[in-house]
Amino acid sequence: MGLFGSFQKWKIAKYEEHMSRMKENNKCPDCNGRGFLIFPASMYLYNSESINCHGCNGTGLYTDWGQSGEL
Repeated sequence: MGLFGSFQKWKIAKYEEHMSRMKENNKCPDCNGRGFLIFPASMYLYNSESINCHGCNGTGLYTDWGQSGEL
């Protein structure tokens, strides 16, 4: 297992902790409840005008997260 395995376990534990905290606070885990992304990839695309979070469709709520069909 070694160092790589330890790093993977830490990374998974950190992700699960983040997800449980966001679910408890009813915040979208992608945008941390803001409803928009700080540095959206769409900012650099010519034809894109949407800066809303794609995970929650701009609501910032955990209950709306993942219902957009993109996950």
